[in-house]
Amino acid sequence: MSFRVPEENYYSKNHEWAYVDENTVTVGITDYAQDSLGEIVFVELPEEGSKVSQSEPFGVVESVKTSSDLFAPVSGTVIEVNQSIVDDPGTLNDDPMNDGWMIRIEMDTEKELANLIRAPEYKKLIQD
Repeated sequence: MSFRVPEENYYSKNHEWAYVDENTVTVGITDYAQDSLGEIVFVELPEEGSKVSQSEPFGVVESVKTSSDLFAPVSGTVIEVNQSIVDDPGTLNDDPMNDGWMIRIEMDTEKELANLIRAPEYKKLIQD
């Protein structure tokens, strides 16, 4: 199976993606993650204004098979939450890389991006 792994994104080894636009980081789960989870039935996300820390849990996604923590790819302040996926978690299965984005973070420091991986390395990770 071929998973979408956009080149412009950063990735975590926990299967979150991060799209960086200046100081704003849009976060979601990867196509690989949603496929592994199966049918997603519940999403818990932080409130706007919450602080998140890199590699620390910021929310939960539950599927018919399992429950998984969501880990922040960078530290910062949550400036936007995608309420539509809380109302319709299935969006994560249909379009995890676009409409299924989860939160937007105002990043504290760009230095943390060095702890994430880029698309070629992520593709290798999910092929193993």
